[in-house]
This record gives sequence, structure tokens and C-alpha cells, in this order.
Amino acid sequence: MARIAAGLALGTLGGVTFYLLSLPLPWMLGALFVTMAASVAGLPVAGPVRLRSTIVAVIGVLLGSRFTPDVLAQLGEMLLTLVILLVYLVAVAALVVPFYRHVGRQDWTTAYFAGMPGGLTEMIEFGEARGANVPAIVLAHSLRIVITIALMAFLFRIVLGHDVGAAATVPGPALGPADALILIGSAVLGALLGIRLRLPAPTFLGPLILSAAVHMAGITESAPPALLVNAAQVMLGTILGCRFLGIAPATLARAGILSLGATILTLGLAAAAGLAMGRVAGVGLDQALLALAPGGLTEMGLIALAIHADVAFVALHHVARILVVLVLAPLVARFLPPSG
Repeated sequence: MARIAAGLALGTLGGVTFYLLSLPLPWMLGALFVTMAASVAGLPVAGPVRLRSTIVAVIGVLLGSRFTPDVLAQLGEMLLTLVILLVYLVAVAALVVPFYRHVGRQDWTTAYFAGMPGGLTEMIEFGEARGANVPAIVLAHSLRIVITIALMAFLFRIVLGHDVGAAATVPGPALGPADALILIGSAVLGALLGIRLRLPAPTFLGPLILSAAVHMAGITESAPPALLVNAAQVMLGTILGCRFLGIAPATLARAGILSLGATILTLGLAAAAGLAMGRVAGVGLDQALLALAPGGLTEMGLIALAIHADVAFVALHHVARILVVLVLAPLVARFLPPSG
């Protein structure tokens, strides 16, 4: 408990500092970078991992609140962009996996599950089952998410001039008792349904889907209060930052350079796919980049919310990415060349 309290204290300090400096996505990024530095320095910190399900459920309900009845009218347009997403995923696998194999000098199995743009937990489980180097996969995906969040947040703030800050928590309609019960029910029942249906990231996707359903049906227009959302972002950033506890600086530096290279390659492909989405469906490049960027669904959704992009578009494409990789990655892994 003392380590968790220390981690949350540092995470809050980082969030407040980033907020006062008007840095992008301050509550999550501030907590992430401060606790990551503390973890690498060997300080006795820990994240509230047992609360992660509750934290991501809150963010899932928040993102679901941005789904409107207009989403249904966009489904035909999204079919075209989903096809582009599939081509993009094949291109990422064809470029990034060999990058980890030849530049990172990893065996084919480790390189494959490190380079595939799927969920961290699933890639670890698949890789471990096939005898891959699990720590290398953990570092690859953890750093990919951190680097992507940082690059995208600063890209939208500094290069494109978006306000990637407190905009993520712009208040909606007043939250009455009935609305609060609906949102709490979306979180609790959505998490239970997500687990029952064995969805990827069940305690996030379940609440997001249920929240989206009640908002598209017009049952409520409210969202979780800003203070709760900011606290959830601090805790999520603390959990991400504390993943690096016990990792030697030299190991982290090498993995970081490798992940930076892989992330830049992936974002380059994302930009090309985003331009294609713009041509065939009129999707803005900023929105397309968020839908394709190799960051976490939760984190990219928060950035989309902050810049007032179409959260539904971004979320649906990340869900599709996760499901496609989840289904196809273990099947394709059977055809990997032998390492040597």
C-alpha cells in the first residue's frame, strides 16, 4: 500500500505539473513520465493495478458518451476505411516484424509478437505459448504505447495546434441522479458482459459498448464528471509508468531506440493509410491517424476526445484492429520461418 501511495502521489504531482505547464494530455502523460522515471531510478513505487478494471471502465463510459445516433449513418463510409485498415495491418506486419528480427536481432517468434500491433496481454500470452522472449515482447509493446501517446499528443498540440489538454473533460449536460445510475450501470453491467462474452479488454470494451448504446438511443446525454475522469487518467498513467520498475537503464535505452524506430515506421504507414482514407471517404488526416496509430485504444480515444475528433470512428477502428490481430496472429505464426 505504501508503494502504491507513493506511486499515486508522484503520478498526481506529474499530472499537476503538466497541467500547470499546459502540456498535452497532462493528467495521463504527467503521471506516466514521472512514475516511469521513478521506476527506472529504482524508487519504491507501484501502480494501483487492482483498480485498473475500474479505471478503464470509467474511461470506457466516457468514450461511449461521445457516440451519437449519427454514428449509424456513417457505417457505410466506415466499411471502406476498415478495408484500408486491413491492408495497413498487413503492411505493418510485413515491415515491422522483419525490423525487429534483423535490426533488433530477435528470433522470428519474438520479433513477430513484438511487432504485431495487437494488445499487450494477448501478444504476451501468444508469444509465451510459442517460446518467445517474453520480457522483450513486454518492453516492445509497453514502449510502443508510451512513445505513440507522447508523439501523437505533441504532434496534435505543437504541429497541428490542437488543444490536447483539458478539452478531454469538457462538461456535458448536468449529471442528475438518474443519469448517474445509468452511467454506473453501463460501467458495472458492461464490464460483466464484456467478461462473459470474452471480449478483448472486457472491462473497457463492455462499458464502452453499453454506454454507446444508451447514448445512441437517447436515454442519456451525460458523461462522467471531470474530476473522476482526471483521477482515472492519473491512475492509468501511474500504472503504465510503474511497468518499467526493475528494468536496467541500459536495457530500457536499447529497447526504447528499437521501439522508437518501429513506431516511426508504423506511423509512416498510418499516415499513408490515413491519406487513403481521406481520398476514399473524406476522413481528416488527424482523425485517421488516431484511428490507426499503434497506441492503446483507451489512450488514443482520450486524445480523440481532447481534440474533438470523432471518438466513435477512432474507437471502432481500434476495436477492429485488436480483433483482427487477435484472430489472425496465432494462425499466421504457424508459418514463421525458423530462427537462426
